[in-house]
Amino acid sequence: MTLYFFLCNVIRVNMRLERFKTDIIPLRKTLFAVALKLMQQEEDAEDATQETLLRLWNIRGQLDAVANPGAFAVQTVRNICIDRLRAQRRIADVDDLTGETDHETPYTEIERRDAVALVRRIIERLPVLQQTIIRMRDIEGYELQEIAAITGTQVSAVTVNLSRARKNVRNQYMKIMNYRL
Repeated sequence: MTLYFFLCNVIRVNMRLERFKTDIIPLRKTLFAVALKLMQQEEDAEDATQETLLRLWNIRGQLDAVANPGAFAVQTVRNICIDRLRAQRRIADVDDLTGETDHETPYTEIERRDAVALVRRIIERLPVLQQTIIRMRDIEGYELQEIAAITGTQVSAVTVNLSRARKNVRNQYMKIMNYRL
């Protein structure tokens, strides 16, 4: 009986591989075109396409349950591109905090950079779930429902953890800044 189950698993894996080859691999050009339209850069589009193919490969066993693998693949590449664009925008927004304006002195610029670096260090010391949630919400701009789906928690748990993380960051920041005064 063991040999029978082994052969059944080998056949099932080969069927999944064949389905991946016939349903997903031919979509590569389409996925690249969608990614290029969203990302505007060939290298970024290629990276998004590769990540999409890798994600689909990792869930190839679950693709049997998908009614339209092509549409699923296009939606996956679209979501990956949107996530990357959000991350780029949020990183640029945070880096803008350290930017110089017409009325800033070098001293205020250094203070601002130090403050941003301090907040980043404080976030790195938070519990992992709180780190993830505060980064996803405040840096990457995800909605609470999206964070709940990604982390596998309830929206209320995300809200509580986000509140605790923000409070912890604020308290630690104030504690450190008071010591410096």
